[in-house]
Amino acid sequence: MTEHPIIAAIALVMILEGIMPFLAPKAWKDMIKQIAQMDDKHVRVFGAIMLVAGAITFNYIQS
Repeated sequence: MTEHPIIAAIALVMILEGIMPFLAPKAWKDMIKQIAQMDDKHVRVFGAIMLVAGAITFNYIQS
């Protein structure tokens, strides 16, 4: 494992976030346009779901 797990986690997020724009830039841009047109409430609910899922996953791998 690495001495700096937070830096490793940030690097992994950067890798995962870069996959779509690298592999399918047009589809990624279309998705961003659709998200921009969504109601703020729906975006916030999706964000909350992702936060909870991430926290549960992080808790699971730490135990």
